[in-house]
Amino acid sequence: MFGLLKKLLGMSVPEEILKADNLMVIDVRTPGEYKSGHIPGSINIPLNTLDSQLKKIGKGPVVLCCASGTRSGMGVSTLKSKGLTQVYNGGSWTSLQRDLEKLG
Repeated sequence: MFGLLKKLLGMSVPEEILKADNLMVIDVRTPGEYKSGHIPGSINIPLNTLDSQLKKIGKGPVVLCCASGTRSGMGVSTLKSKGLTQVYNGGSWTSLQRDLEKLG
């Protein structure tokens, strides 16, 4: 059931994307939230500054995460509206971190 819900909310990231060498993980939480814990190698671009920080975003696949998947979903919509196509909602940073660790 949760897998279906995850898929419906757009929080399912294909394994081949998570394994990409040029994967960029962006955490859209506030700086304070990010400082309290984050995925190693991720960058922090708070959702409310995403529009103004587009230059920081690479050309390869981009996975956004936050606390629950809500803000990252909004961030995906923002980036897609700016023409980015390889953008995915990774959901919560803790579940995305587990997924990344499983893949090694």
